[in-house]
Amino acid sequence: MTRDGVGVVHQRRSSLIRVDCHLHTALSGDAVTSIDELAERVEQEQLDVVCITDHNVTAAAVAAAERDIGARVIVGEEIRTTKGDVIGLFLSERVPYVLPLPEAVGLIKAQGGLVYLPHPFDPGRSTLDTASSAELCADGLADVIEVFNAKIEDQEFNRRAAELAARYDLPGGAGSDAHDPEGIGAAYLEMPDFDGPAEFLTALQRATIKGEYRPHAIRYARRQR
Repeated sequence: MTRDGVGVVHQRRSSLIRVDCHLHTALSGDAVTSIDELAERVEQEQLDVVCITDHNVTAAAVAAAERDIGARVIVGEEIRTTKGDVIGLFLSERVPYVLPLPEAVGLIKAQGGLVYLPHPFDPGRSTLDTASSAELCADGLADVIEVFNAKIEDQEFNRRAAELAARYDLPGGAGSDAHDPEGIGAAYLEMPDFDGPAEFLTALQRATIKGEYRPHAIRYARRQR
């Protein structure tokens, strides 16, 4: 897997699709993006698939999946566990938060979802501790490791995440981790199309990361009236 290292590339290749693996809507509580604003950004950034991974809820992802926002929606959830945050993708049901990590992972797996480890090694967020991440990987319970997160300024953390993925032969993901409309598409994967979680994992093997660092939006930003 490679990334361009310069910035987001907007030239489209018809055989590949663009997937932002990690973004938030206003339902996350610390984000401000509405579904209408998400749809606008999908068109502007020419995204084909978005993984809506709100904190501890799935309602906005389900609502977006039920309407035409111009992209396919993968229902996800960034779940707070007793060990830190883990993302479930391809969910059919919300996973309760503040569960023990093994229980949360079990609930993701039970519904056919994928376990995605967001922003490993980033000390500025509720990231899984290093031992827990390594244990999930060693036990075959982690499916995807986020190797590029657009909110991480120190690229050493992204590099260490890529090393973790390589150590356990796991595919890497990339996401904007956007909490405001302007951040959507700051990072994404350009990859073959897929249908369902198994094909998603296969397609990730041929994915290219496109992305750039973008600072966090102001927490609990006020909207202009």
